[in-house]
Amino acid sequence: MIPLEDQQIHALLHQLGADTNYTGFFQTAYALHLALEDPYRLRLVTKWLYPDVAIHYHTNWKAVEYNIRKTITIIWDVSPQLLSIIARHPLYKKPRPAQFLSILTAHLSIDAPDSHN
Repeated sequence: MIPLEDQQIHALLHQLGADTNYTGFFQTAYALHLALEDPYRLRLVTKWLYPDVAIHYHTNWKAVEYNIRKTITIIWDVSPQLLSIIARHPLYKKPRPAQFLSILTAHLSIDAPDSHN
């Protein structure tokens, strides 16, 4: 069974237009999972986030970055308005990976059940 947090991550990515038939979907989801555990990972994604995702998926950090960028492109093509709503400010261009992950991490943190206590 998938933990609730991971279900919420997957649901958000699906809502934005990402699909599980892309490798980047799962790598992005895992990156979000790690960022929710420790938001400081978002400060240096190439050193503190991508390597751990790469280890988990038996690849290298450059492949992870590429796959996350591909996921961002798909989402930007499908639902830029929804991404702007989630970001809580207008996005005039496709976000960079660290910005994208920060936007979704902040959104998931706000909506997390524990954040309302």
